[in-house]
Amino acid sequence: MLSRSRCVSRAFSRWLSGNCPLGRRSLPWVSLCQGPGYPNSRKVVINNSSVSSVRFFRTTAVCKDDLVTVKTPAFAESVTEGDVKGEKAVGDTVAEDEVACEIETDKASVQIPSPANGVIEALLAPDGGKVEGCTLLFTLRKTGTASAKAKPAEAPAAAAPKAEPTAAAVPPPPAVPIPTQLPPVPSPSQPLSSKPVSAVKPTASPPLAEPGAGKGGLRSEHWEKMNRMWQRIAQRLKKAQNICAMLTTFNEIDMKAFLKKHNLKLGFISAFVKASAFALQEQPVVNAVIDDTTKEVMYRDYIDISVAVATPRGLVVPVIRNVEAMNYADIERTITELGEKTLKNELAIEDMDGGTFTISNGGVFGSLFRTPIINPPQSAILGMHAIFDRPVAIGGKVRPMMYVALTYNHRLIDGREAVTFLHKIKAAVEDPRILLLDL
Repeated sequence: MLSRSRCVSRAFSRWLSGNCPLGRRSLPWVSLCQGPGYPNSRKVVINNSSVSSVRFFRTTAVCKDDLVTVKTPAFAESVTEGDVKGEKAVGDTVAEDEVACEIETDKASVQIPSPANGVIEALLAPDGGKVEGCTLLFTLRKTGTASAKAKPAEAPAAAAPKAEPTAAAVPPPPAVPIPTQLPPVPSPSQPLSSKPVSAVKPTASPPLAEPGAGKGGLRSEHWEKMNRMWQRIAQRLKKAQNICAMLTTFNEIDMKAFLKKHNLKLGFISAFVKASAFALQEQPVVNAVIDDTTKEVMYRDYIDISVAVATPRGLVVPVIRNVEAMNYADIERTITELGEKTLKNELAIEDMDGGTFTISNGGVFGSLFRTPIINPPQSAILGMHAIFDRPVAIGGKVRPMMYVALTYNHRLIDGREAVTFLHKIKAAVEDPRILLLDL
C-alpha cells in the first residue's frame, strides 16, 4: 500500500501532465497558488497544507537562436572539396557580412561571411583542413551590435586646469650681436696650419656585409604552403604537356586602326573576344575537344570564352558564355561586370566554371613574345602581348604592332586550320568594320 505522500506525488504528476482521468482541475484537495518571490513558480496546497513548491522554466526562441552554426556553401559540380583559410580565431568579434574565413578551391577562393554580429565561439574546421559542401565551419554567438566596430566617441575631457605661474620667470637669452664686417682674410705670409700625412690616423670604416647576406647579416628561409588553386593549375598544366601535342603558331597585328577607333583602353579585350568568336565559328575544330576514352571528337555549337586575368590574389579565369550570340556592346558590358566583380573579389565558382577557349593577355606585364599552355580539356589558347611601335614595311613608318600566339593540340587541329584561325583574328582586329558591323 502506497503512503500518503507517494499517492499525492503520483496524483500530482498525472494531474500536471493532463493524464488524470478526472481532468486537469478535478482534484478538489489539490490546488496551485503563486509562490512568494517566484513569478514563474507554483506552490502545491493539499487540504490547506503546503506540501512543496514547483518552479517552471520556459525557453524562448530568442535564446535558442543566439547560437548560429555556419556551413560551407554548396560547391559547383566540378568542385568537390576545398581548404579552409581562417581569418578569425575563437573569441574574435565579427560584424554582419564580414569575412570570417575563406574556402580555397581548385578554381577560386570562396569567402564565408558572418550571418550576423557576434563572437566566434568555436571553430569546427581547422585552419588548412579539407572540407566539402555543407560542412560545419564555426559557431557564432549573436550580439545586439557589432562589438568590433568602433565605440562612439566619448565626451571631450574637461579642460585642463591652467598652469600655475612659476615662482620666477626665466630670463630670455642674451641677444647675439649681428656682425657687420667680414672676418679678416689671412695674408699669404701667414702659413696655414697643417699636419703631415703620416700624423693623420685613418678612421675605421664599418664592416661590409658578406655577399648574399640578408637583413642583419642572416641568411634566412621560409616556407609557405602552396594554395589549392595553384596546385590545381600546376597539375592541369603538366597534364596538358602529357596528353597534348602542343604546337604554337604566331602572327602580328597592326593595331593602328583599332587604336584610332577605340583609343586602346576601351574595348581592348572585347575586340579579341569578339574576333575569337568570329574565328571559332569559321573554324569549329578549334572549339572542339577530343575524348581519349571513346576516341571521338565533340564539336560544340556554343562558344564560352575564358579570359585569364592576373590579380594580386592570384590568377582568375572568368568565363563569358554564349559569345556567339553577343554583339560588341554585350561583350563589353559583360567584361566590365566581370572586371568589377574581380576587383571586389566577388567572383563565384559558377563564373569560372567551364569554357571552350581561353584568351590570355600577357601584355599587361609588358610581355613581347611567349608560348601559352593549353588549359585542358580545351584544345587551344590565344596569347596576347604588349603593343610596341616598330618600323614595318607598310609605308615605311613606325606603327603599333602586337604579336599574337595560338597554341593548339596538334592531335586534333592541323597547321592549316590553326594558321587560318589566327589569320581571321588578325583580319577582324585590323579592320574594325568586321567587329562593329558583324561582316
